[in-house]
Amino acid sequence: MSNIRKAFENGKAFIPFITCGDPDIETTAKIVRAAVSAGASLIELGIPFSDPTAEGPVIQGANLRALLSGTTTDMVFDLVRELRRDVTIPMVFMTYANVVFSYDADSFIGRCADVGIDGIILPDLPFEEKGEFLPICRRYGVDLISLIAPTSKDRIAKIAKEAEGFIYLVSSLGVTGVRSEINTDLESIVKIIRKNTDIPVAVGFGISTPEQAHKMANVSDGAIVGSAIIKIMEQYGKDSPEHVGAYVRDMVKALA
Repeated sequence: MSNIRKAFENGKAFIPFITCGDPDIETTAKIVRAAVSAGASLIELGIPFSDPTAEGPVIQGANLRALLSGTTTDMVFDLVRELRRDVTIPMVFMTYANVVFSYDADSFIGRCADVGIDGIILPDLPFEEKGEFLPICRRYGVDLISLIAPTSKDRIAKIAKEAEGFIYLVSSLGVTGVRSEINTDLESIVKIIRKNTDIPVAVGFGISTPEQAHKMANVSDGAIVGSAIIKIMEQYGKDSPEHVGAYVRDMVKALA
């Protein structure tokens, strides 16, 4: 059984997204540990990239700050290895296909397994092209996590049948970012997913408040929050771990 499943064994999962290296690697480590202490079920770690096409301005800014601080992919791998001394919950990378290609896919995924990364999310990888990475992921035991969006339509069932780890259900069209309302008919999408797999489903994109997280978790197995956390990091910088921890604690309570 995938280690990622453990994130969903004790009720609804809260999954914070954290851009590594914003404002620096040392602070990232503290933020991750604060989120874990506050009850996060799984950590999604963003590897900074110069052209994060799925991201809105908030996370784009985090990528830029991380790159300007000198953060490299190798530094992120070292961060995960250090975190694994005491962080036992699942952790996944969110990055882009070009990052994996430029590193060399076999080397990148092999190192994911070596440092303790449980899965990878590549938002710019079309479902039909996942064969570029899937055999390597399976060889190393790293889940290639599928995304399903409101535009997936006739492909939802096919994607669900082949999904691993968990399904990242994109709540809204467009890029990441805080939204005042999420009006997508997620229930109908989840029904199709449930007919085709028992893999957990977590909803992301646009969630920022406890009320939104509660609503999303009512139709799925968990909620993913990125931009709202990145805003806290942008505001407080090196002092952000305690503030992120308090935010995660409130979100976890909302899912209980």
